[in-house]
Amino acid sequence: MQHNRFMKWFAVAATVGMLLILLGGALVTKTDSGLGCGRNWPDCNGSLIPKEITPEVLIEFSHRLVTGVVSISILVLTIWTWRKLGHIREVKLLGFLAMFFLIAQALIGAAQVLWGQGDFILALHFGISLISFAAVLLLSMIVFEVDRKFDADKVFIGKKLRWHTIAVTIYSYLVVYTGALVRHTDSSLICPDWPLCYNDTPLAPLNNMYEWVQMGHRLAVLIFFIWIAYITWHAVKEYKNQRVIYYGWVIAFIIVILQVIAGMLVVLTKLNLIVALLHSLFISILFGLLCYMIMLVARSNYNEKNK
Repeated sequence: MQHNRFMKWFAVAATVGMLLILLGGALVTKTDSGLGCGRNWPDCNGSLIPKEITPEVLIEFSHRLVTGVVSISILVLTIWTWRKLGHIREVKLLGFLAMFFLIAQALIGAAQVLWGQGDFILALHFGISLISFAAVLLLSMIVFEVDRKFDADKVFIGKKLRWHTIAVTIYSYLVVYTGALVRHTDSSLICPDWPLCYNDTPLAPLNNMYEWVQMGHRLAVLIFFIWIAYITWHAVKEYKNQRVIYYGWVIAFIIVILQVIAGMLVVLTKLNLIVALLHSLFISILFGLLCYMIMLVARSNYNEKNK
């Protein structure tokens, strides 16, 4: 029990650390601190420890420091879970995904600093980090035996819900990408109104690429919101006896509402930093939850084949 308790605390720390990497990367982007350390990596302005501290240097260097420490923590958690929980089917794959995508996002970040990247490439950075976060989150849920507490290892999911779960999770990644593209193309405030670009002229055509990026993201979010609402309605109606599915989709619907509200407030508050970070936080948690529902689909398929 003592050993399990240490693993649980370590898993929590690694998950929170991965979330800090996500929010730290968003903070770097939102404050234009990406070159706070100049065109230098892994050093900062020619020194291992920056000699001159500006807000941009502090944000960028702190993000790099957190990424380095958390990367080691996730490596330790991966090896630890492989050794102690390797008999659980998903553990090894999740550990591999966590490390692979963590390294990938670090390399993209380094490439941006050293050589620069186009906006469409940079928009992938947050999404790649998101996969690593989801993998660490699922590892932590396995460590805490969430599946046993909610009988998630005995789920049976119908074909309709399986298809919707997989499809909406893939689609959520498109929503994340378009949101990141809004940030990296500086399109966040190109449309001064919400929900339309210009509420007083709803039929006016979009004038430039930036308005198309912004309104394309809003349309993607609208479809996402309606889709999650429909899946939640279906789960509440058909899966009352399977708590993990019932409550999982209810929570997903609550989070997507918070996500939409945060997105609206980002525009109405003219990019308030706290609101913008909450916007990133909600989509990160929601994506992690959707990935967990994907894992339940995989378990349902396994249970069906072995019943």
